[in-house]
Amino acid sequence: MAAGATGDLADVSSAPGENEYPSGFPHSICDDVPQEKHLCSNCNNVLNNARQTMCGHRYCLACVNWLVRNNKNLVCKKCREEDRSLEGESSILTLDNVFNDAAINKEILELKVHCGNQGCSWRGVLKDYEEHQSGCDHALIPCNVGCGHMVERKKLASHLKKGCPNNVSLCPACSQKMTPVELQRHSCSSPSKETGSTTVHWPRETQQPSSARQREQCCFSEVGCVFQGNAETVQTHEVSGLLDHLQLLLQATSALQTRPVDAQLRQVLAALHLQGALETDGGEAEGAGDPAELAVARSLQDDRGGMLLEQRLEELQQRVHVYENIVTVLNREVEKTQLSMTALLQQHQNNQDIIQHLETQVSEQQLKLSVKDAIISSMCQRISAQEDVSYTGTFLWRLCDVSKKMAEAASGQRSNLYSPAFYTTRYGFKVCMRLYVNGDGAGRGTHISLFFVVMKGEYDALLSWPFKHKVTFFLLDQNQKEHVIDAFRPDLTSSSFQRPVSDMNVASGCPLFFPLAKLRSPRHAYIKDDTFFIKCIVDTNS
Repeated sequence: MAAGATGDLADVSSAPGENEYPSGFPHSICDDVPQEKHLCSNCNNVLNNARQTMCGHRYCLACVNWLVRNNKNLVCKKCREEDRSLEGESSILTLDNVFNDAAINKEILELKVHCGNQGCSWRGVLKDYEEHQSGCDHALIPCNVGCGHMVERKKLASHLKKGCPNNVSLCPACSQKMTPVELQRHSCSSPSKETGSTTVHWPRETQQPSSARQREQCCFSEVGCVFQGNAETVQTHEVSGLLDHLQLLLQATSALQTRPVDAQLRQVLAALHLQGALETDGGEAEGAGDPAELAVARSLQDDRGGMLLEQRLEELQQRVHVYENIVTVLNREVEKTQLSMTALLQQHQNNQDIIQHLETQVSEQQLKLSVKDAIISSMCQRISAQEDVSYTGTFLWRLCDVSKKMAEAASGQRSNLYSPAFYTTRYGFKVCMRLYVNGDGAGRGTHISLFFVVMKGEYDALLSWPFKHKVTFFLLDQNQKEHVIDAFRPDLTSSSFQRPVSDMNVASGCPLFFPLAKLRSPRHAYIKDDTFFIKCIVDTNS
């Protein structure tokens, strides 16, 4: 390799290896100093595919996979550094304990960055950084013929022509191995076929006329590229058409694998045999010759043919070697792609497992919420009931939407209503009222029917049975002029006033409590604002 070419190259050992410790994006590409929340807890670089742990810290996806793969029951680094006493199950790093942090990833992808390759002036946001790197002319890439050096992408064509030790060719005259540039400048002398004299081989530039020098071929013409042009356009084409040239090289390599070298050797041998026969026939046709001289001539021809055959074999072996190097490089890229695909598939499966686990947790939480709502509703009802409870034997019942209730009673949708329960004393009888807005029994359709109900209470075992206290009903005139009053004393032989064996006894009271026709009397205000009040007093002294 020429000494001047070393400035454009870097040794492979300086490039990151496949098994190197994983990390995020370097700080050096960021225009501003990254915030703490944008840094990985493992590599301390800018997060790449951020994942958040159950303990609240963030890692790169590659860091999480590397740590979990190489450690068992690993405790979060940040938890260890902050306070060991806080370590728990949530601090253990497993794939089940991390989830995608979409919010922080969105912030990171909008960070302003610049290209870290020397000489590149590209600036943008982080979400476009990797796409730029894949095509950056200043990026270091491995030589595609496997010489073991890293070359700037835009200088790859120049490296192949001038500096790559593996990109060599043979001089057809002297069989000397040279780079393409050296071969163009090379001159040598070899025996002439026709006369046996010495023929001088000059550099390619001096052998071609000026019109031919203006039209150059692509250096990949031997594998099928048909592009031609001047030196500048050919160089531009070679730099921009790397992908097409790689495809042509793959096709050529496949052709070499499917067509054995022996076939090419047979063609060379056949051509040499035909050439020797023609030369022999020409010598015999010229006249008589000494048999010894003819034998020497044939020997020289055989030697020359052998030399040409060896040269052809060396050329073929060199080309096969170059193609093998290219295939090796391509195979490495394919292996890296396959590894990336495997990692992505594994990550996808992990994500699916996490999603299924979270869906199960959500379903469980929804079930718990429904149970909690039912409990809260029941407690609210009990609290409301407790607020309405009276322990004095007097209860005032307020009924709203009277018109609606009367319509429902007339249509049979809801014929009766129960008042909230109340007590005759703090530890006395539990009772309530039962109202038929459209009447019941003898008062159906003509009167309001109002009944008294004895309910099963918490203190029935301590009370004296049957129930024998006087009960008085009031329909209150909201103008405070004339209240409707009716009273009765319990029939001690009736089952309605015995100790309840079910939740409540049969109602007993006043089926003809008040005529419906007088309910909306203009002289009174029994119903006002579609509301009326019924009052019940139990005389515990009687």
